[in-house]
Formats: sequence, C-alpha cells, structure tokens
Amino acid sequence: MDEVPPRRAAQLLRDARRVVVFTGAGISAESGVPTFRDDLTGLWARFDARRLATATAFHADPDLVWGWYEWRRTRVRQAEPNPGHRAIATIEARIPGTTVVTQNVDDLHERAGSRAAIHLHGSLFAPRCVAAAGHPFRSTPDGGPAPSPDGGRIPPPRCASCGALVRPGVVWFGEALPEAALTAAVEAAAACDVLLAVGTSGLVYPAAEIPRIAAGSGAAVVQVNPEPTPLDRVCAVNLRGAAAEVLPSLVGAAWEVARNG
Repeated sequence: MDEVPPRRAAQLLRDARRVVVFTGAGISAESGVPTFRDDLTGLWARFDARRLATATAFHADPDLVWGWYEWRRTRVRQAEPNPGHRAIATIEARIPGTTVVTQNVDDLHERAGSRAAIHLHGSLFAPRCVAAAGHPFRSTPDGGPAPSPDGGRIPPPRCASCGALVRPGVVWFGEALPEAALTAAVEAAAACDVLLAVGTSGLVYPAAEIPRIAAGSGAAVVQVNPEPTPLDRVCAVNLRGAAAEVLPSLVGAAWEVARNG
C-alpha cells in the first residue's frame, strides 16, 4: 500500500456531503476481536459455532448458549477501538451527513466515538427477551456475572417486563436482519455520495447488498481491504491494506486536499 491513499479517494471523501461507512469483521479483527467462528477456545473448542448461534440451540440449552455469549462479551470488553474506528468517528465529525453501518456485533464503533451506528447483525450488548415483544434487557453496570476463563454454562436472566428468558441480541442463523436497521441502511446507501466499505468480505447477504445499492444509485464506493473481494468490481477506488493504517491516512489526505486545493 502507498503511504498516502490515492488522491482520488481523498478528494471523493472531502467533497462528499452524505457518507456511509460500511464495516465488517476485518476492522474488529484488527482490535483483536475474533470472529464468532474463531471464538471457540478452551472449553468451547469442542463446539461448532453454527450449532450455538441458533434459536434452536438457545431453547435446547439456554445456559450453554448464554454462557458462550457472556464469554464473547468478556473478550470484546478487553479489546480497544483501533485507529480505523477512530478515523471513522473523525469522518462523522467532519461530515455530519455520515451514517455508520456495521455487520459487527461489538461496541467498538461506539467506544471510538461514533454516535449511532446501525447494527445489521445486532449487538452483543443489546440483549432482549425471547417474547414476541422483544423487550430490551437492562443489565447491571458491570454486565452481570462474569464467566470463568473457559466459559461454561450461565443461566440467562429473566425479562423484568414479562418474565421470559433473555437472549443475546444478535442475529442468529435462520433469522432475518432487524427490519428497521436494514431499512435505514438501504435508505442511507441509496442517498449517499460516497460509501466506504471497510474490512468486509462482500459475501454475507443481505448485508453485502449495501455497497451495491450505493453504487447502483450513483455513489462512489471506496473499498479498504487487504485482499480483493467480490466488491472490487463496483468500487471506484480499492485501497489495499489494514483499516487501522489506511483510514487515518485517508482522513489526513482528504483534509490535506482541502487545505491545498
């Protein structure tokens, strides 16, 4: 990767009035957050993630599934936002018409200063009850009981409103994306000038349609990824490299363009 991103990408960002930043697992991995498939260590190494990340698994053994998600929450709390997350928050501050759309279930965007990221796949930190109403669960400040280093079964709490079990607030296999989040993401993509696709494989649908919707609506798609992806062909600019390196450089170059004309 060049030390400074191509001038075209910087100029596109600088001139934009509506930006969507669409992020995937790659940016969180740079903070040390493993993907859910990789987050099977110690006790959890004997399990298949696809057999834990389903409503069927939760109802069959809620203590086991809740324990795994408590383990995952603990690991995310130990991670810190990286310079890529902070650069995205800077873009939001510079361009008020910015929307962050993420496939990640962690809270690293929020901790970096992003105001209202749209979580297409839910959040580890937004559990809700299993009842049809889906009442949000308000945890204690310390997040409840801490799992042992190797995880283990932890009984899930009960909903204070209806008494139903509280489940992780993520999208499991076989479940639809949250309708409100998906609608907001599609609308933002269709209306933006520039979409930054950061650390996403472009393979997980329907989320992977978001950059394509932006491109189809006339926006310039700028991709930040160490490797080629299926999104390459719809991108105006492809920046190869880690988000933690490329995004701060891109932000610096964009406003250097402004100073230099």
